[in-house]
Amino acid sequence: MNIKELGHVVLYVTDIEIMSKFYRETLGFTQIASNKGMAVFSSGRTHHELLLIEIGGEVRRKSHPEPGLYHIGLKIGETDEELKKAIKELTKKGVNITGTSDHTVTHSLYITDPDGNELELYVDINNDWKKDPKKIFSPTKPLRI
Repeated sequence: MNIKELGHVVLYVTDIEIMSKFYRETLGFTQIASNKGMAVFSSGRTHHELLLIEIGGEVRRKSHPEPGLYHIGLKIGETDEELKKAIKELTKKGVNITGTSDHTVTHSLYITDPDGNELELYVDINNDWKKDPKKIFSPTKPLRI
């Protein structure tokens, strides 16, 4: 067996309407379908990249590292200008921005969705990792943007 690509992410959510609106209107995902507490999003690359399933309950905030999903990385472009634009848009919409980082091969912005899931919105600033995969482990630096 050989994995060809990461296909999709499925999130259990507390409120399908709130979460669908966030991913659709705040992050710009294309919602292609919804049915009985579920919402499906696709960029057209595959049948779906994101599926939300409502289970109710309360938002659970992580206060320290624990086993499980840390964050979901979403590429939003290739330049710092695109990242700056995203910061302005998200700030206007009141999105919780938790930080920024320079990862040598990417520049990243970290936010949380309404259920507290961390999302990394990043731009690829170079392809150095293709020649030297160890570049991915470069120390994280403050992002000066």
